Amino acid sequence: MAVKTVQYKQHTFSISYEILNPTSHFDILFLHGWGSHKNLMKHAFGKHLRAFRHIYIDLPGFGNSTCNMALSTEDYANILESFISQIDATKAIVLGHSFGGKVATLLNPELLVLVGSAGILVPKPFKIRAKIFLFKLLKFTGLTSLRRFFIAPDAQGLSQPMYETFKHVVNEDFENKFHAFKGKALLCFGRQDTATPMWTAYKIAELIPESKVVEFDGDHYFFLEQGERVAKEIENTFLKSLEH
Repeated sequence: MAVKTVQYKQHTFSISYEILNPTSHFDILFLHGWGSHKNLMKHAFGKHLRAFRHIYIDLPGFGNSTCNMALSTEDYANILESFISQIDATKAIVLGHSFGGKVATLLNPELLVLVGSAGILVPKPFKIRAKIFLFKLLKFTGLTSLRRFFIAPDAQGLSQPMYETFKHVVNEDFENKFHAFKGKALLCFGRQDTATPMWTAYKIAELIPESKVVEFDGDHYFFLEQGERVAKEIENTFLKSLEH
């Protein structure tokens, strides 16, 4: 594990990362999802894609990377642009899972690999909508001491800056961002995923002309068991992009 320091908006961020296959010519950056860390991505892909230099990153506020200010998804991308420059990396391939997929999109790589990516708004189940309504009602009546019972699982236990960050990014509509991406994209999604359902992959594919959807059996974390197959799809897609 190594650490680089990035200065951004008068704040200092320590970015924890790890590099595998350091002498390989092409780079692939791995961006984890919300609440996760680089070791999860390394567990899935570390034994595959041996022709590439793997760069595993803890996003600010997760794993061993620091964050002491509220961030937007654009802020995450800007911080990573500085980090990528510091380690003299390229953006040949950027893979992002869930929230990391949104950050990866903003980095504009040659090949964008979206694994169960967030960014398309999914209607909330009735139970969640009911909880939101009840919390707003309690807030109106001044009973905010019950707030802890209504916080989403992804927001529990967060520092104040990260909770503010969560509120910024959780309901982002990224359709315009996907539409603005002009490179090639590989979309790997799980058929049983309820967080980023299969239909959202096809919606993203409509927005990115040069894209391919590959369906996998499994939920939001299908890639943990099927990392090798995802890796083969990446290799095939990247090789085809070099031919053009």
